[in-house]
Amino acid sequence: MELEYIKALHIIFVICWFAGLFYIVRLFVYFAEAETKPEQEKVILQGQFKIMQRKLWYIITWPSLIGTWVFGLWMAIEMYGFVYPAWLVLKIAFVFGLTLYHLQCGLILNQQKNDVVKYSAFKLRMWNEVSTLFLVAIVFIVVLKSTLNWVYGIVGLILLGILLMLAVKIYRKLRMRKEKN
Repeated sequence: MELEYIKALHIIFVICWFAGLFYIVRLFVYFAEAETKPEQEKVILQGQFKIMQRKLWYIITWPSLIGTWVFGLWMAIEMYGFVYPAWLVLKIAFVFGLTLYHLQCGLILNQQKNDVVKYSAFKLRMWNEVSTLFLVAIVFIVVLKSTLNWVYGIVGLILLGILLMLAVKIYRKLRMRKEKN
């Protein structure tokens, strides 16, 4: 298969994987928020969220993770053999971190499947931003490659993380204020 096709398939699977990760955590948030609803409403909402979570996880998110790794490694081997440039090693390390994030989401999914809500909606909103940090890091590494100044990149990533966490906290305060009125 030509390299361009492998790259295109890799990008498609990456996009689908991130879409799945972004949305699955939103469903976790909604499931946790349903805990505060009256019992009948809670049962209906959480039942629907379980169906949505299961379908998203097994039909979109898991296959996308597998496709991302298969086509990504295939492309890396086609381009570099088994001697990778530093930027690609760093990218693979971040993708491995994203895979661990994915597996942790699987644990949360299984908890909610068993009606266990260990994390508040607020903590899950914060958790949702972790995938954003992975996305930003991976895209910048791939686009800038060896021209990336690692110090600026790390500082920028930390600042982005702080901004995202502040945005979630501000949203929480505004939402709580709105609910009181």
